[in-house]
Amino acid sequence: MGAPYALDDSGVVVIIGSGAGGGTLGNELAQKGIDVVVLEAGKRHEFQDFINDEWDAFSQLSWLDARTTSGGWRVAKDFPGLPAWIVKAVGGSTIHWAGASLRFQPHEFKALTTYGQVAGANLLDWPVTSEELAPYYDKAEFKMGVTRTNEIAGLPGNNNYKVLKAGADKLGYKNCHTGRMAINSKERDGRQACQQTGFCFQGCKWGAKWSTLYSEIPKGEKTGKLEVRAESHVLKIEHDASGKVTGVVYADKDGKTQRQKARVVAVAGNSIESPRILLNSASSMFPNGLANSSGQVGRNYMRHMTGSVYAVFDKPVRMHRGTTMAGIISDESRHDPSRGFVGGYEMETLSLGLPFMAAFLNPGGWGRSFTTGLDNYEKMAGMWLVGEDMPQEQNGVTLHKEKKDKYGMPIPNVAFTDHANDIAMRNHAYKQGMAVYQAVGAIRTFPTPPYPSTHNLGTNRMSDKARDGVVNKWGQTHDIKNLFVSDGSQFTTGAAENPTLTIVALAIRQADYIAKAMGAKEI
Repeated sequence: MGAPYALDDSGVVVIIGSGAGGGTLGNELAQKGIDVVVLEAGKRHEFQDFINDEWDAFSQLSWLDARTTSGGWRVAKDFPGLPAWIVKAVGGSTIHWAGASLRFQPHEFKALTTYGQVAGANLLDWPVTSEELAPYYDKAEFKMGVTRTNEIAGLPGNNNYKVLKAGADKLGYKNCHTGRMAINSKERDGRQACQQTGFCFQGCKWGAKWSTLYSEIPKGEKTGKLEVRAESHVLKIEHDASGKVTGVVYADKDGKTQRQKARVVAVAGNSIESPRILLNSASSMFPNGLANSSGQVGRNYMRHMTGSVYAVFDKPVRMHRGTTMAGIISDESRHDPSRGFVGGYEMETLSLGLPFMAAFLNPGGWGRSFTTGLDNYEKMAGMWLVGEDMPQEQNGVTLHKEKKDKYGMPIPNVAFTDHANDIAMRNHAYKQGMAVYQAVGAIRTFPTPPYPSTHNLGTNRMSDKARDGVVNKWGQTHDIKNLFVSDGSQFTTGAAENPTLTIVALAIRQADYIAKAMGAKEI
């Protein structure tokens, strides 16, 4: 285990959050001999502690702290206290993620150039290119053991996949397979092969799915240079008279306030908590919050265009058996404005168990179509639709004017309203998803509204110019040299692909930059 560092040790890098960004950055820095303290708000559950039961696992792992929602999105009506379905535990949402590991396409790093000005959208090109990130994507895929890369075989196809593939073939789709997944198809890196249990969202009890909890963090701890403090809920970041950050104030497991000094601070708390911490760290020198000279902290929140399509067949499918998301159709992920929208989307196999199906099939709905759907659960196939949504300045995270958490800090409000482009894309995706199933004899198809967000992006975005965003191409804040952002909140735009692989690639690259800057005494 990493040696415990003293609270007054001002030489450490403090990372807030232990998920895909924070956990990876922590290990990468520790491997370079840099002293790291990771502060994680949640508990540490080892993989044998995971529960193969949806509701119990949900309450064990989910971030259930009070939040509010506003805006026109369906989530504000159906799940007002749960805008995002993310994890509060060591490993962050790498415990809950499905494992889909897709590279962004070159044009998606240049959204403004490619799509042009889209009315009502706050599009920007990334300050980093696909070519610059390619070697880091290589490293991330090797580290995570992504199938169909590095000569790692794909996962087997379950029945849900076979139905998807048959429909894809009928429709003439060319790019359909069991996905690039960070789930071992055979034993690798000290982790077992996938046992096809199907509880990918509840934490993989086999350790087959890559997670910072049992891959990055133990490796970092072995160096003696990484200390992970669980149940350490960060309240704010402090700075000195020159504006440099000096440490982090957090509440420990007993609710006592502690102050960890730091040479560098990296914020990796996901796209709701990260801007919230920066806003809650306002001071007389930074009255609008840290790193917020642009006014962009908390703005441009994206959560991907999502929705699902389920279909009932005349014979059993048993979609819940096998890997949850090992099946993808990528043909619609291209940019083709003739479809009536910019950007594209992926279709990915999805199965929720019966309890979650009842909650999410049609939230708040009841009646014949709903109950007959559940009656036919064994005969259902399902897919998730995920596509690029438009960043909009007014979508975002703000501090609630009255409500505070148990530590006396304002809670976040998450405001979101779909852009017209998101709606056009979702309607196209519903139509195509239903067509995939109808092509192979579906009796009924159900398009369902988006669930609470799992891909939360963009609230501390990268920008070339300081006035347009919060961080530069290294995730270093434009305003404060020794303050970084290391999670999906730094995404300039969302692309069509699941974001984890890109978060990991950026964290590996950021570790190189931080180590070099520390060595040169620049930070």
